[in-house]
Amino acid sequence: MRKKIRFLILLALIPLTTGCDQLIELLELPNPAKEAALAEAEGQAIGSACRHAGRSLEDCYLLNPSAQKAAVFAGWRSMNDYMMENKLEVVPSQLQAKSAAADSAAPAPAGAPASAPPAKAGAH
Repeated sequence: MRKKIRFLILLALIPLTTGCDQLIELLELPNPAKEAALAEAEGQAIGSACRHAGRSLEDCYLLNPSAQKAAVFAGWRSMNDYMMENKLEVVPSQLQAKSAAADSAAPAPAGAPASAPPAKAGAH
């Protein structure tokens, strides 16, 4: 008799287990496989964007230290192949680095040559 009750209880609980993925997402439990897939896709997107912008692979690694290098390389290589097949040209970035933009935006002091570095405070 007890075996039948246990069996019926287990049989009644089976439909509830089909929503485990939804329950995991609601509880925001970590999913290593999903996180790895997202990191791989992000790395490939970064590599593709770097190649499309004409950046070298090494520059791409330096600009994105948290990205997976293998994924960045795979994205860079696939974009390189695509650009070679379709004879696409590099689209260089129009943005400047923050420090370069700040240097060019700062006015030169009156009477100082434009190429002279700024004077250091306290240096006599």
